[in-house]
Amino acid sequence: MKISLIQMNSRQDKAANIATACELIEQAVADEGPDWVALPECFDFLGGQRPDKQQAAEVLGEGPAYLAMQALARRHGIFIHAGSILEKIPGEDRLHNTTVVFDRAGREIAIYRKIHMFDVVTPDGVQYRESASFKPGTEVVTYQADGFTFGCAICYDLRFPDLFQALAEKGADVIALPSAFTLLTGKDHWEVLCRARAIETETYFCAPAQTGVHVVGNDTRSTYGHSLVADPWGHVIARASDGIGSVSTRIERPRIDKVRAQIPVAQHKIKLR
Repeated sequence: MKISLIQMNSRQDKAANIATACELIEQAVADEGPDWVALPECFDFLGGQRPDKQQAAEVLGEGPAYLAMQALARRHGIFIHAGSILEKIPGEDRLHNTTVVFDRAGREIAIYRKIHMFDVVTPDGVQYRESASFKPGTEVVTYQADGFTFGCAICYDLRFPDLFQALAEKGADVIALPSAFTLLTGKDHWEVLCRARAIETETYFCAPAQTGVHVVGNDTRSTYGHSLVADPWGHVIARASDGIGSVSTRIERPRIDKVRAQIPVAQHKIKLR
């Protein structure tokens, strides 16, 4: 299966972000002919304050980000793992940070809502309070694409191995992690954590990311980029350069089978008290 990861620098202009995502997918399709394409976290809107996020959020199945990705999947006959979009919750002030996946016919085949909220103060003193604007999801989600089982996660989920073990137990062969990882944490933790999750689960790990700066109130925040694919042995087999664009590679069933035969961790698991 040929896959492409899209790297973006989304900001507070939703229409422009969607247009850029469409252009980058069109270019990846023209250049690489992928079967599966993934976008980064919050590809439709990144930055702004709580009222800005609420204004940009959409109802699944009705909003412009959802409909644009659905149409592209149908037009090109590809799977689109639509990073994450801001999803309205009826009767709630908070939103969901939501992945939607479309199959080759443009049918919705998976919805995943980010579970772990990024409530931290980074080493440069910037405070992130994701739970103030977003409500966490509760479901572990997988879906099927051309004979592979894909598992869903988003950004900060990366730091919680239990989620990835749950995906492995549900049969994941490939895990997708759309992200907007901060620059300061990303430079030290991004690659090592992505590779660790690939090694632990013996899956391909596909991590499309935001790059560059965006504005939140009076703060300018930087994301790390470096979208990557790690194979089940933990080797990075594709990596994006700085700036917006895409990176492509192939995932192969024999590679998964070989690694799992060499070190059959799934057979060696024991339940601890």
